[in-house]
Amino acid sequence: MKDESLRSQYGQSEKVVNKIQDFQEDEELFRYCTLPEVLKYVECFTGPNIMAMHTMLINKLPDSDKQTFLHPMHQDLHYFPFRPADRIVCSWTAMERADQDNGCLVVQPGTHKQPLKPHGYPKWEHKANKLFHGLLDEDEKSPRVHLVMEKGDTVFFHPLLIHGSGINKTSGFRKSISCHFAGSECCYIDVKNTSQEHLEKEVVEVACQKYDMTSVELRVRLAYMLFVTIQVSSLF
Repeated sequence: MKDESLRSQYGQSEKVVNKIQDFQEDEELFRYCTLPEVLKYVECFTGPNIMAMHTMLINKLPDSDKQTFLHPMHQDLHYFPFRPADRIVCSWTAMERADQDNGCLVVQPGTHKQPLKPHGYPKWEHKANKLFHGLLDEDEKSPRVHLVMEKGDTVFFHPLLIHGSGINKTSGFRKSISCHFAGSECCYIDVKNTSQEHLEKEVVEVACQKYDMTSVELRVRLAYMLFVTIQVSSLF
């Protein structure tokens, strides 16, 4: 994921790359998802049969006054069309110090006990990043905790936990690596007539625009018995 507005200034350098998603095909990056130090805690949530569902390396860029990379408070389950939620967990590791200056994680403790809430684009004056959805009805009075982390620190959290991240006010980057794991008994659900239906439509629209297609069919593919991914079938 790139900030296209910066490409003319920085070309293809890391200064335009905000995220690398679905890095399961990269042997070195995917090694993170197989680390015993990570999996011994993941198993407490998923059980012994573990699947890596979504991988992400985040390179949080220095932000402008427009707050392009402020991620509104949200629940990760909004992005996942599989259940049960209690067998899903995120492992999020800081690759360098993360604090309030460079946009560390912000969480609302205890909100993992709440149901999945409606999400959409926040009503900000500035433009939100594509697919950076947030809660439509956010409780501003709910206590928040900023997770200040040192390099190598790791947090594990439930997909219903309400969280987000602030802007990076420094001149450097805030790098982290994460993976959402799920137990093998998890299965995909039909999101039609749910709060997630509009997200599915938006994903299809993005794919059609990106790959210049008139229609897209989403389907599920099992691979390596380690991860499940949604692929655009008409591309293969």
